[in-house]
Amino acid sequence: MQNKGLIKLFAFLFGLVSIYQLSYTFIANNVEKKAAENAVNTISSGTNDYIEKRKESEIRYLDSIGEQSILGFTSYNDAKKKELNKGLDLKGGINVTLQISVKDILKGLANNTSNPIFNKALADADAASKNSSDTYVDLFFDAFDKIKGDTKLASPEIFANKGLSDVVNFQMTDDQVKPIIRTKIDESVVSAFEVLRERIDGFGVTQPNIQREGTSGRILVELPGAKDIARAQELLSSTAQLEFWETYRSDNQYLNQFIFEANEKLKTLVEVDKPETVAKPESEIDSLLSDVAQDSIDFASEVNPLIKLLIPANTGNYSFISASTKDTAQISAYLNMPEIRRLVPKELQFVKFLWERPTEGSEIVGLYALKSNRAGVPRISGDVVSDARDDFDPRGRPAVSMSMNTKGAKEWQKLTNDANLNGTGIAIVLDNKVYTAPGVSQVGGISGGRSEITGSFTINETKDIANVLRAGKLPARAEIVQSEIVGPSLGQEAIDSGFNSFAIAMIIVLAWMIFYYGRAGVFADIALLFNILLIFGVLTSIKAVLTLPGIAGIVLTIGMAVDANVIIYERIKEEIAKGKGKSLAVADGFNNALSSILDANITTGLTAIILFIFGTGPIKGFATTLIIGILTSLFTAIFVTRLLIDWYLSAKERRLDFSTGLTKNLFKNINIDFLSKRKIAYVFSSVLLLIGLYSLILGPGLQQGVDFVGGRSYQVRFEQPVNPSEMASELNVVFGSGTNVKTFGDNNQVMITTPYKVDVEGIEVDSEIQQKLFSTIQKYLPDGITYDEFTVASDTKAVGIMKSTKVGPTIADDIKNNAFWAIIGSLAVVFLYILFRFRKWQFSLGAVAAVFHDVLVVLGVFSVFGKLMPFNMEIDQAFIAAILTVIGYSLNDTVIVFDRIREIVAERGWKAGENTNMALNSTLGRTLNTSLTTIVVLVAIFAFGGDSLRGFMFAMIVGIVVGTYSSLFIATPIMFDTLNKKTQEGLENE
Repeated sequence: MQNKGLIKLFAFLFGLVSIYQLSYTFIANNVEKKAAENAVNTISSGTNDYIEKRKESEIRYLDSIGEQSILGFTSYNDAKKKELNKGLDLKGGINVTLQISVKDILKGLANNTSNPIFNKALADADAASKNSSDTYVDLFFDAFDKIKGDTKLASPEIFANKGLSDVVNFQMTDDQVKPIIRTKIDESVVSAFEVLRERIDGFGVTQPNIQREGTSGRILVELPGAKDIARAQELLSSTAQLEFWETYRSDNQYLNQFIFEANEKLKTLVEVDKPETVAKPESEIDSLLSDVAQDSIDFASEVNPLIKLLIPANTGNYSFISASTKDTAQISAYLNMPEIRRLVPKELQFVKFLWERPTEGSEIVGLYALKSNRAGVPRISGDVVSDARDDFDPRGRPAVSMSMNTKGAKEWQKLTNDANLNGTGIAIVLDNKVYTAPGVSQVGGISGGRSEITGSFTINETKDIANVLRAGKLPARAEIVQSEIVGPSLGQEAIDSGFNSFAIAMIIVLAWMIFYYGRAGVFADIALLFNILLIFGVLTSIKAVLTLPGIAGIVLTIGMAVDANVIIYERIKEEIAKGKGKSLAVADGFNNALSSILDANITTGLTAIILFIFGTGPIKGFATTLIIGILTSLFTAIFVTRLLIDWYLSAKERRLDFSTGLTKNLFKNINIDFLSKRKIAYVFSSVLLLIGLYSLILGPGLQQGVDFVGGRSYQVRFEQPVNPSEMASELNVVFGSGTNVKTFGDNNQVMITTPYKVDVEGIEVDSEIQQKLFSTIQKYLPDGITYDEFTVASDTKAVGIMKSTKVGPTIADDIKNNAFWAIIGSLAVVFLYILFRFRKWQFSLGAVAAVFHDVLVVLGVFSVFGKLMPFNMEIDQAFIAAILTVIGYSLNDTVIVFDRIREIVAERGWKAGENTNMALNSTLGRTLNTSLTTIVVLVAIFAFGGDSLRGFMFAMIVGIVVGTYSSLFIATPIMFDTLNKKTQEGLENE
């Protein structure tokens, strides 16, 4: 081997850099371990709330030593930033995909025009977006073109307005305007991206990840380790639309009159129960109405749709009425009905009703009546705020203080003066919630532009409010269209199970290599361990995220590294059998194996790259580790193993056998006539495929997960075993049909999936569904458990929601389309690569036919056994990753066989398939050795890798078994049967 010195230097430096990169992870983990030990020694388990107090102690300890030097080159805070990133499934936290509302951006660019064609095009785009993977702006342009008539995008009432006058004029055609609008939309999404990044920087989690997803207007945000999930969701979805309004007085007689008339009108518009007797209301309800209104209601015969939901307002503020938080949506729906809005007295003009922000621990909120105008524009908007910071009010309560620019200060003084004269309040509104509405006692108004937001805030809440105000408002709504929330206790379980499976797989593989190849196996094991070091070093250095599927990818690369060593060692044994000396046999063995190793790894690498392009989240993590593993495996197998063997053989007295006494003659004299059995194989495979296709088309079919159909899923754990069928019946009553409950892992844990309100966005809807879920299954939970304990993540959580996922219908369609194109793309790329390498389409046909065979068999198995297996067998992104991995592995096997066929036929001729059989037999040892090793590894992950990986691993186990079979009995026979005599002669002459 040439350039040994350079390779040694490179391997040494590569290993040293990997150790250096991983040192930060070891240092951070060691400091955190000391912090935990200190907390245990400081706070005994007998202390009240000792778990939380220990956590607080750990945080204080880490804060106190955060900047202290460690080993002279880093500190804890520095090491924490540079440690190996762990994904949500290993660390807990939240992962969301935000859809920036392009519709809002378009409306803003058109100055919220009332043009009917523009608004009709928006409505048509809304409808089309539910069943299309095209971008919203393209759907809007398509819809506009269909209905525009003589109307142009450059019309004064659309985009040729004052706001866009510098880039759009009346003479422009639609084709000229469209790219300008696309650019403006892209600028708005970039602005949203920057706003969100600033917010996240102030949130306080380590190693957050935020990235745009192409031109879709979607932004992916990952907050590993975030435990206050509600706070994180509020931070991400809040538009930070700050407004200042003058309120009507709470005792305004016209408000009371309006409520009474609205109630009377609703009796004719909505269905109400009419019991025989209805108790006369309490005196506090009477206070809702004027004396005249009270006399007009016959409480003995009718129920009042609106009034029955209302509660008197708290005295001392400017809300005119109150209600329970659970009733606010219904009341708002009533008040926004066109028939009700027409009842608003002219004295109230364009009144705007908004609810106050709910305070922690309270289920009652006030309703404010705000003075508005025809355009619905506030007196002052948040763009006048120049600075904001968390502070404390004169009573020592957390508050947010704001400073305004010169323009804002003048408007603020005028607004506060009007409020003082009218005896009204100033409502400070953030994202359509009234945070506070103080009165103004200062004559002449408040000068200087200083204001304050007060209320029942925690310190974290004031920090977040100040944070979003400083960062600025989002240019449009940011809707959470996909989310995954993992509790930290589940993350720790995933770490334990993932690394347990990793350790077991490593021990099995290392032991097998020594058992099969003796001392040469030791060298392969050293190279393998070095390979693992390199993989983790590269992952750390490129700031990649390690996920549970990523660990599976690393374990799979162990099998691939073993495969490369097996190919090399088997070729060396063949060269030794020819009578060559050890050094020459080693050199020829490595050289002859190189082509097969490269072909096999390139085909697998191509599928991994496609998976990386089309995958998201954990699946992209799987593809990342697979790609890195392929590269490092090639380096260690080809160079590091060679260096070790050459070093050992450099001493003349040393012997190196590439086998042991038990394995010396294993697979040596095998002579199976594979081609003669191809018709039996065709029949057997046809039967398998027919059963699978029947099940897929006419039978139960595949169970599609929420990734593909949309919906919400909750992994819920109980103290005792539960009956999923009974629970499903109860939940279907609440959520309607379509809700599924199945055991997930142990029989005290279930996965609940529901399509209920899947197309409705907003944190309020998520909260509503979780409330209903809690109420329905509360009887299965321990006595005394609260809603917060059921939903909120914690390090020691034993029951409740351990993980939740939401996928909107639009993004589900995109995931499904991406999965389809990932599979088709991988097949096309591999077909072309094999055609390029072997220059015969028959080889490509045989390889792709075998892959189709393998994929259909795996799909058939999942269809037939989907509801019978005691683990999750839903078709989701992880399953697609498994399919693509099977494609890569099957091709790996097939390419090894094809390489040997091409080599032997070129040496010995075609001979009616005799030498094809010889090639199959000569690679059989490698095929079975690698397949069995890989299957053992996969079985270890299947058994010990955690519930979430079992379906994924089962698909791969089935795929490896079928892939090994198809490379011998499908790919090669099809290639053989389609080669004509002329092509066979050409192959012999290569």
